[in-house]
Amino acid sequence: MESIGKLQNILFFDIETVAEYSKYDALSDKLKQLWEQKSKFFRGRDELTLEDSYTQKAGIYAEFAKVVCISVGYVSQADTQQWQFRYKSFASENEAELLIAFADLLEEYFYDPRLHGLCGHNIREFDVPFICRRLTINGLEIPRILDTRHAKPWEREHLLDTMQSWKYGDYKHYTSLDLLCHVLNVKSPKSEMSGSEVHRYYYENADHEAIQQYCESDIMAVFEVYARLHHYRLPENLEYIHA
Repeated sequence: MESIGKLQNILFFDIETVAEYSKYDALSDKLKQLWEQKSKFFRGRDELTLEDSYTQKAGIYAEFAKVVCISVGYVSQADTQQWQFRYKSFASENEAELLIAFADLLEEYFYDPRLHGLCGHNIREFDVPFICRRLTINGLEIPRILDTRHAKPWEREHLLDTMQSWKYGDYKHYTSLDLLCHVLNVKSPKSEMSGSEVHRYYYENADHEAIQQYCESDIMAVFEVYARLHHYRLPENLEYIHA
């Protein structure tokens, strides 16, 4: 079993995204045309109307969506006896504002891929590319540790993806965080909300706090899943502290 101290150079994070507009009718004529082209395949497969396909699916495509919350967490030693998992969120209706705050955190504290790691569930295929695309769309620079556009496979090892770890080399296998939590006996964040409901919570309920809490629950679950997968010994008195 590994000591928890070896986790101190890892930033655990998760993002929540929604379609850029509350409904399909709010799109410009050009965006409607582009969404019709983008959604053609899965609309037919899932028997969705243009309107429903937008509210249900647009949130996962960076060209049609935005980031509304980024939650981060890291391991900290309060004293010689007490370990903490400290977490916080960047949440704003101004996407550029929260992206800048997250990028500033990375540039100051988690900037070197040789020394630091970024951990999340499916971050290699979703979170990291999504953030980089939205940074580019907002005219912002991509932090060095996130910019893997020209990286070779072994130069992406600092992206610690729990879904990739669980694959054990099986390239076709996909496992949700909810399922992974269940089989590893970790409390799942999906009991209160699921990713498909974030659009409704954001636009219909205007419950941004619930989205933030859900995102923070995700990173705590990812932290515990990562510890289980890599045999880290977590102390029984580990504290979870909202920073």
